[in-house]
Amino acid sequence: MTASSPASALNSTTELKKPLVAISMGDPCGIGAEVIVKALADPELRAMGRFVVFGFEDVLRAAADAAEIKPYWFGVSGCDEIRVDSGVVCRSLEDGTAGYWVQPRPTEKGGLASLRFFEEAIALAKSGVADAIVTGPIHKTSWKLSGCRFAGHTDKLASDLSAKRYTMAFVGGGLRVALATTHIGLMQLRNRFTLGSVFQPIEHLDQALKEWFGIQQPRIAVLGLNPHAGEGGLFGDEEGRVISPAIQMARNQGIDVEGPFPADSFFTPRSRSRFDGVVAMYHDQGLIPVKMLAFDSAVNVTLGLPVVRTSPDHGTAFDISGTNGADPGSMREAIRLACQVALRNQAPTSAATPPVPTPAS
Repeated sequence: MTASSPASALNSTTELKKPLVAISMGDPCGIGAEVIVKALADPELRAMGRFVVFGFEDVLRAAADAAEIKPYWFGVSGCDEIRVDSGVVCRSLEDGTAGYWVQPRPTEKGGLASLRFFEEAIALAKSGVADAIVTGPIHKTSWKLSGCRFAGHTDKLASDLSAKRYTMAFVGGGLRVALATTHIGLMQLRNRFTLGSVFQPIEHLDQALKEWFGIQQPRIAVLGLNPHAGEGGLFGDEEGRVISPAIQMARNQGIDVEGPFPADSFFTPRSRSRFDGVVAMYHDQGLIPVKMLAFDSAVNVTLGLPVVRTSPDHGTAFDISGTNGADPGSMREAIRLACQVALRNQAPTSAATPPVPTPAS
């Protein structure tokens, strides 16, 4: 059963002003379809925008059946022209191999499918039709099996959009955290740790706090790399050699930034309440506090791109795929944030829409 045609709202100017969000299902073998179905089952969330889901409709229906959710989307085939005046449209990209998704493990077909879903969402954004992209979880091994040369969503999106500089960031638990380095081993960190790697997330976070979150004069904290932020050089020289010069560069550009702060004591309520955003030096330094405060609602965002991109802060969860046990909280917040930021970007001035809140939990 399908919902009413999206053409039903053609005469509503209010509906037409809502942002259009392209959602890629992610790996059909994982929990992407389940969390999308559960998240958008909330009518209040659906009221925030217009949505195109790129994926396999039979996978969406299976997830809906398991969750006892009546399908609320309008289905179109891959060859149909996309037109979304209201509600949710699923552009089904069936390829004759439907059914393999019941095998919850990394597969070449799962990688090929999730890559295709993502490419369709990118194309819609590049054409100017979509205002934002929300990506369902993929498995990097599946992409590798499919022959994809990109490690994940962010690298491919940046390449397709010709973005040379971009920053991984996370929102949740009252925190907005940008990373100076991402998926590299700690032993290799020293060779990748440069002044530019610290300055870039400061600059991108400042811009996002102003343009995305509506904070006119954001305050940014920068963490140290070493224990006790180096203790004056006793435990490493990166704070004085790299981090402090990057902070000064940012100050010279008018950014309100302080640090480096010892990471072990920064995330207490009293310390973090002074700042609107934080730049962490490596993956776990920034992700541990975010996931501790908002494990089921944190959102991954990519800064520095010409299009809004968010995603849930979790993976394919093959171990619970098909069990109806996935929590849609992170996907719900990813969609909500994409809608809020896209709406703000459409406003003629920064005062046209209220500040975008940070999920508290």
